[in-house]
Amino acid sequence: SQSFIGINYGQVADNLPPPPSTAKLLQSTSIQKVRLYGSDPAIIKALANTGIGIAIGTANGDIPGLASDPNFAKSWINTNVLPFYPASNIILITVGNEVMTSNDQNLMNKLLPAMQNVQNALNDASLGGKIKVSTVHSMGVLKQSEPPSSGSFDPSYGDLMKGLLEFNSANGSPFAINPYPYFAYRSDTRHETLPFCLFQPKAGRIDGNSKIKYMNMFDAQVDAVYSALNSMGFKNVEIVVAETGWPFKGDDNDVGPSIEIAHLRSMVGTPLMPGKSVDAYLLALYDEDLEPRPRSERSFGSK
Repeated sequence: SQSFIGINYGQVADNLPPPPSTAKLLQSTSIQKVRLYGSDPAIIKALANTGIGIAIGTANGDIPGLASDPNFAKSWINTNVLPFYPASNIILITVGNEVMTSNDQNLMNKLLPAMQNVQNALNDASLGGKIKVSTVHSMGVLKQSEPPSSGSFDPSYGDLMKGLLEFNSANGSPFAINPYPYFAYRSDTRHETLPFCLFQPKAGRIDGNSKIKYMNMFDAQVDAVYSALNSMGFKNVEIVVAETGWPFKGDDNDVGPSIEIAHLRSMVGTPLMPGKSVDAYLLALYDEDLEPRPRSERSFGSK
């Protein structure tokens, strides 16, 4: 099994199997990591002694409290981590989800202090080097992503993004990003975009600056993030793909996730990061039928 292949376990649904059944299902696969959007104790407990790495998350609504009150951060760790660790292999805490592109200036300003207080609470519990702290970004944090070598962050985030990257660098925590070839396909009407997104044989796309030929959208998106990190002086910060996938309903194609797994397993990496497999959490373990989104966006799970 490959330790870099993970899956997202969303719970916005009314038909999910009980957590112990899910734990057994995961153990029967090559999946070695699970990302929760929250910190459901039943799921964390069900995954105890499985060896499966668990990423848990704080809600966006918790960020102001975490930022302003170190005791709130300590209480959060005491409630959501200490009762379960190390039997449950918690490896990452994501503070908020896609906060930087939320247009909520208050949350954006408080994100870094919240992460720092969560980190300090882990340090106080002697878990600072064992469990990493980060946040998850949408591809919207990039001002430019094509060609990949010109990838750059939106300058409007300025010092806020720099502070987050300094935190990642200082604590050895990953820069977590949500690249979706599917959404790139929906917004790009060029006829070759669909096969490019689906890893199908074709001519590829040449990066005019680097002269590298890209054969799929996933590599291009990840390398754009790498270029953006490099341009800010943080090329050594690890990239983690927190979400990626392809829906099986609402569209004619059902092959995206399986092809992505095969690509990750190939261990070839990306053109700018050859030979290195980026940790990637696929979306999703189950469909979330209660998500208030279009059908295709509720259909990223197993059938």
